[in-house]
Amino acid sequence: MTLTAANAPRVFTLSDFDFSLPPELIAQHPAPERSASRLLDGRRAPPADRIFRDLPALLQPGDLLVFNDTQVIKARLFGEKATGGKLELLVERVLPGPGHEVVAHMKVSKKPPIGATLRMHAGGSTEVAFTATLLGRWPHEDGPLFRLAFSDEPHALMAAHGHVPLPPYIEHADTEEDERRYQTVFAKNPGAVAAPTAALHFDEGVLAALDARGVQRASVTLHVGAGTFQPCKTENIAEHVMHSEWYQVPEATQQAIAATRARGGRIVAVGTTTVRTLESWARTGQATGDTDIFITPGFDFRVVDLLITNFHLPKSTLMMLVSAFAGYEPIMALYRHAIEQRYRFFSYGDAMLLAHAACVSSEDGDRCGEREPGTKGDQR
Repeated sequence: MTLTAANAPRVFTLSDFDFSLPPELIAQHPAPERSASRLLDGRRAPPADRIFRDLPALLQPGDLLVFNDTQVIKARLFGEKATGGKLELLVERVLPGPGHEVVAHMKVSKKPPIGATLRMHAGGSTEVAFTATLLGRWPHEDGPLFRLAFSDEPHALMAAHGHVPLPPYIEHADTEEDERRYQTVFAKNPGAVAAPTAALHFDEGVLAALDARGVQRASVTLHVGAGTFQPCKTENIAEHVMHSEWYQVPEATQQAIAATRARGGRIVAVGTTTVRTLESWARTGQATGDTDIFITPGFDFRVVDLLITNFHLPKSTLMMLVSAFAGYEPIMALYRHAIEQRYRFFSYGDAMLLAHAACVSSEDGDRCGEREPGTKGDQR
């Protein structure tokens, strides 16, 4: 069929994903209880204003919730150069091997030379706790990140001396509350520098109610990088270069997805990081590796039927992802509703429940078409 101007797919630009957000709606602290956050049920119009602990009743027996079980590491470290100049590291990932090597962002007035030894501070003091030797740039000699060798095991050093890497829009220094609440209750695989925030709303009460409802659970791992906060700067979104993150889809989760499909259940992704993981696996057939998948309107979703997600930054790649999933106009309408109803935004904010645009919604639930996971293809 030949496309005409009337039926050609819409071409989206960066400005399409912009919106005006009152700054007081940016949540600076979590809700007193995880499951006391609000939940905007956006599966059908008009949307329904709910509380997150209502979620189990909104799902069906036989559905499969897929979580990201990454664990946020205390990746923000402070120190100084040999000259005394202050610096800050944000560890993006720990490299495999015996050399105690890491890849990090560096904030410093003047970059130190290759081979320089950095003196890293102990916790909140200026006492030197360990050293970091600058080995070069990463992933290539002109790369945006720095490769360093720590003087001891990186995870242990970060646990002892690091700070919780709170997002840039949270204005307070990290506290004991952040150490506890900027982490999911089921986090187990250390490696993230940002939390999979949609999962922050789950507590033991909600998990028990899901079990009682007959909703199944599975997990994937995607170590969320600082690039998740990187703004898209090109009006032509096709020119944006996505950051890369490591993921894994365990064999048990693959089997759980197949079993859910066989019984007619739905795949419910908890967070955009879970979406990126599952859809990367579906498009490449690779159960583990690095992904720079960029999901924009027109994307062919092969796994996910329902999505639980927080509210995202204007002009962000995550706004593009949720618009691709639930439809651009419905998403913009939901965001207008959320702002009018004073929902709390971003990492410590409230959540929403979305159905894939291909799902048929009714009072009895959402019926979604079958899709085949694990199909190899072009990731981008």
